[in-house]
Amino acid sequence: MLPWLLFSLAALISAGLIIKIYFMHKSLKMMEKDIAEIICGNDNRQLLVYGNDRHVKSLAASINRELKNLRAEQLRYLNGDNELKTAITNISHDLRTPLTAINGYLELLEGEEKSENIKRYLSYIRNRVEALKELTEEFFRYSVIISEESEKTSEKYLSLSNKNDKSDDTGNYNEICINSVLEESLAGMYAAFTERNIVPEINISEIKQYRKLDGNKLARIFENILSNALKYSDGDLSVTLDDNGLMCFSNHAEELTYVQTEKLFDRFFTVSDARKSTGLGLSIARTLVESMNGEIWAEYEEGVLKIILKFL
Repeated sequence: MLPWLLFSLAALISAGLIIKIYFMHKSLKMMEKDIAEIICGNDNRQLLVYGNDRHVKSLAASINRELKNLRAEQLRYLNGDNELKTAITNISHDLRTPLTAINGYLELLEGEEKSENIKRYLSYIRNRVEALKELTEEFFRYSVIISEESEKTSEKYLSLSNKNDKSDDTGNYNEICINSVLEESLAGMYAAFTERNIVPEINISEIKQYRKLDGNKLARIFENILSNALKYSDGDLSVTLDDNGLMCFSNHAEELTYVQTEKLFDRFFTVSDARKSTGLGLSIARTLVESMNGEIWAEYEEGVLKIILKFL
């Protein structure tokens, strides 16, 4: 009698444990789904607790605290990033007015009679003003590009959250021939190459590479990459586009280091303290490439820097 009683008691306890484990598993699966929706949807709701198990309740409470901290950190980041963009835009606008006035006065002075020393000083001033103008415009373009991409990213996540699907984020892109845009960009930089005594070694595949891209963005990417090469090349430049659409821009840069190569796409990073560089060119290029589902990276080996680019 006693063995049967013990067996029945053990069976009841086992059944109870199995039922408890089942409901805990079910609760955790539902919580997992809710966590994914909260994070992807970027909303402020709390994680719901399913069941009455105190361990599950404790876990949900801990997750809710971490979600609250995560939202606070995200808000601080967004506010800081927006403040930076606004500051850059405002500074750019504020600098344009005095720069325009300075350019006007320089043109008047250049029309006056002057000694050789004054001509030389005016030439220095003109060069510095042009450099400052270029930096100001680069800051302004950067703030506009980053703001546009941030808005598109927000809209994309909102769309995914509302539709719960993977919509095609191609916008109004058209079928663009990469070969043609690259050739036009190289031709547009001819004068700059000549000034630096650089004769590019160009190897562009005869197979036309068509991708669904924004032509203006693609031209800007090439312009920034080529401008970067002009600034830091030791006197050479090689540009290739292979049969699979992989692009490579390479040049000797003996003073570059591996550590610097890893930072080339960081905002405001410059290889040297060059007065004419904002450190935004490659950062803008990366932003534009990624906005069109492409990839861009840098490699450095035996004194040669390679910027490699491809679009799916």
